[in-house]
Amino acid sequence: MRFISWNVNGLRASVGKDFATSFNQLDADFFCIQETKLQKGQLDLEFPGYTSYWNDAEKKGYSGTAIYTKHQPVNVTYGISIEEHDHEGRVITMEMENFFLVNVYVPNSQEELKRLDYRMTWEEAFRTYIMTLDQKKPVIICGDLNVAHEEIDIKNPKTNRRNAGFTDEERDKMTVFLNNGFIDTFRFLYPEQVTYSWWSYRFQARTRNVGWRIDYFLISERLKTQLVDAKIHTEIYGSDHCPIELELK
Repeated sequence: MRFISWNVNGLRASVGKDFATSFNQLDADFFCIQETKLQKGQLDLEFPGYTSYWNDAEKKGYSGTAIYTKHQPVNVTYGISIEEHDHEGRVITMEMENFFLVNVYVPNSQEELKRLDYRMTWEEAFRTYIMTLDQKKPVIICGDLNVAHEEIDIKNPKTNRRNAGFTDEERDKMTVFLNNGFIDTFRFLYPEQVTYSWWSYRFQARTRNVGWRIDYFLISERLKTQLVDAKIHTEIYGSDHCPIELELK
């Protein structure tokens, strides 16, 4: 079973950069998208054999998530049932027979860490939400988690130490998450591989491969025996992020 996650940084813009070709080539069972930047009715994008589910932000042209699936879910919910956190379209949870799939776009702490305090509040609420799901059945979490966890996950760790996405606070929250029974699938399979999933549009960062790995598939530890592979599709363009893949048996 193949899962894809991709922050498209605006789905309408990505469609103009051959998104449909990439979508069809990746041939996922579940295709999770972050930063759709859409409101309902702004884009009619259907693919044969897929049903889609959308969680739009109230603010126009901002955030938003979507899932395309070949499989019929048991249930689909939006947000994490906390009013403070559910206005930005950041979470879709798809309940399947044997697992939960959670597509998430984690808040960015922003320049000068203006939103770091909110980010810390979000992290606690989101982890509590996930742990509640995990008590019922295994969880697959995917999306732009907006943190490079270890120094290997970022090109220039020393100069980015207090920048959004590489603060000690954000990295510590990821460590806590993993210590609560989850696996970073790519790093688990490839502990020493240097591969990034996001590059700034500035300074030819992607050409120079000055990047960050901030897109993840995390899985409950009890799914470890079903883990086949985790990939980062650096060859695919169309956004400042590239798609990532999880394969489970």
